[in-house]
Amino acid sequence: MRTNSLTVLTGSYTPDSGGDGPGIAALRLAPATGELSYDEVEPLPVSGASFLAAHPSLAVVYSTNETEAGTVSAVARADDGTLSPLGSPMSSGGANPCHLTVHPDGEWLLTANYGSDTAPGKVAVHRLGTDGQLLEPTDLVIHEGSGPVAGRQEGSHAHQVLVDPAGRFVLATDLGADTVLTYRLDTRTGTLERVAVNPMRAGSGPRHLAFSPDGDLVFSADELSSTVTCHRYHAATGILTALSSVPATTAEDVANQPGGIVASPCGRFVWVTNRGADTVAAFRRTGSTLEPLGEIPAGGTWPRGLALVEGHLLVANQHSGSLAVLRVLDDGTLTQPHPPVPVPSVVCALAL
Repeated sequence: MRTNSLTVLTGSYTPDSGGDGPGIAALRLAPATGELSYDEVEPLPVSGASFLAAHPSLAVVYSTNETEAGTVSAVARADDGTLSPLGSPMSSGGANPCHLTVHPDGEWLLTANYGSDTAPGKVAVHRLGTDGQLLEPTDLVIHEGSGPVAGRQEGSHAHQVLVDPAGRFVLATDLGADTVLTYRLDTRTGTLERVAVNPMRAGSGPRHLAFSPDGDLVFSADELSSTVTCHRYHAATGILTALSSVPATTAEDVANQPGGIVASPCGRFVWVTNRGADTVAAFRRTGSTLEPLGEIPAGGTWPRGLALVEGHLLVANQHSGSLAVLRVLDDGTLTQPHPPVPVPSVVCALAL
């Protein structure tokens, strides 16, 4: 089983973070069939593990601890797959950290803190040790701004932080301020310099981004307007220019919030989870426009996290507590090869 399978780690909300999940659990994915099964590795009770990211060269995974207190954790993976804490959790610098990423050089962890009704969104930087352990924080930038959607945009809410394909800039979405901010990370000091502020459509609520493989385009899942937008990315300046936008779902009379977004390695397709419609939508890219290819049930309710691995999409269905596998067909459409696997309060999946 292990010979022909991949490890998949899932992150979930735990009882102390509003869910009933195990924290980080290990599953196995058989790429040839799309079948998921539980690994024998014991789950690690990491609090509020709402997003996971792997170190580029070490057997270490990082997790947000999405609570009001806000911390991040490092987790070591032994040769037999066993999970164990690597050092102690460290402050994320803000409330409710919801996304993180490791810089490609493996020396810095970047974290997006969503904030709260009263606390602004923030992006933090931590130095990483040679063993992957979390070291001292080196910077914390505070987002400002608001938007027109009552109850969601009274203040800033950083929702994602990622490095562009060239490794030149760091992009951070802000759902509350309808903005994507571009930073330059000084890899000597671990400090962020703001180089561009990219306004999005008012009330759109940009949540997550996905780059095309050539790095020329960026696709945004717009949570509050329930749209998917294609932007031109100017790699030399870090500036985004909106080109086109389409509805994230064809479902009518449904309050829908797009969640995860993934672009295909070939650059022809984009997929988005729809929380509310409870589907995964497929789009074909033609130039700078997206053409809907259809959508299929997500295998559960409130599909949040989305990950592409070996020709399959892993869909984390938060409210139903199920991880589904959707097979990607040659034309970009999707099918579900096997019943979903139960994972309470699951919100993300990471294939290793």
